[in-house]
Amino acid sequence: MLAGVLYGKEQLRVESMPIPRIENGEILVRVRAALTCGTDVKVFRRGYHAKMIVPPAVFGHELAGDIVEMGGDIEGFSIGDRVISANSAPCGECYYCKRDLENLCDDLLFNNGAYAEYIRIPARIVQKNLLHIPEHVAYQEAALAEPLACVLRGWEETHARAGDSVAIMGLGPIGMMFVCIAKAYGARVIAIGRRWQQLDRAREMGADELVCTEETRDLPERIRELTEGRGVDVAFEAVGKPETWELAVKLLRRGGIVNFFGGCPSDTKISLPTALLHYSEISCKASFHHTPALIRKALDLLSSGVVPAKFFINRVEPLTNLLEVMRHLMSHNGHLKTAIIP
Repeated sequence: MLAGVLYGKEQLRVESMPIPRIENGEILVRVRAALTCGTDVKVFRRGYHAKMIVPPAVFGHELAGDIVEMGGDIEGFSIGDRVISANSAPCGECYYCKRDLENLCDDLLFNNGAYAEYIRIPARIVQKNLLHIPEHVAYQEAALAEPLACVLRGWEETHARAGDSVAIMGLGPIGMMFVCIAKAYGARVIAIGRRWQQLDRAREMGADELVCTEETRDLPERIRELTEGRGVDVAFEAVGKPETWELAVKLLRRGGIVNFFGGCPSDTKISLPTALLHYSEISCKASFHHTPALIRKALDLLSSGVVPAKFFINRVEPLTNLLEVMRHLMSHNGHLKTAIIP
């Protein structure tokens, strides 16, 4: 089969390799669509991922496809089924799993290799995070369930309510998903981005207010103008830079909540004003990954059209063009997703 193999920093080759062999409880999926992701771009740029990838390795983790081979002791699935597979599964037994924090599982099993014609799905993921795709949902749409599940984790962690004012900083695919979810739950959405192309997309998705940072000298002041002088109830940082983490806190009203969703480089730090945090009772949250329940909820939202896939995927490319696609996605933040078709 053909597969995209990462050998190191910006070293990627699409090459022939054996089709994975499966064991008891595992399945083999013929990949029909694999979506690009900001995490994959970071992995390509850095040449590794501390938790998930040690090169050389096939990478990619947002996928949908068909079951073509099954090991023994599997129920509920058949050869030919259209499925999505999440990129991980918790153990269900550790301290964190027993406290409904499966995303922080001590033995979280990751699976990569979506940029290939075939991918092996480990038994634990088959048991916990393999789902049938509804008949009316296309492969590319279904593959969005994994990143959407992560967004749902962030949304639920903030306990935002209908009528809340919500600022979303960063309007790549993740930020746009936050726009969709916030509108679906009845929030007033203030979309914040650098480029009007992204802001216009956010408007199409229902954003109530648009703020272009390239045209705004004092972002906190502009946000206060839009919220009767208070600041927003909730702010989501979906950029992943220390300076925007710090800025997001300044957009909040007293008692507001910030979710540091965008992952910053591992060696970075931020500085926050203690007086603001203390006297304004600011709550700071950060969200990582997803849970099996959220994968299911994400697929339901995609299936019902609450989150329209058309806003997130704007290119389709063959697997043989993967290196070119990764280089294009590195050109600047905010690109939408490309569907890689093996």
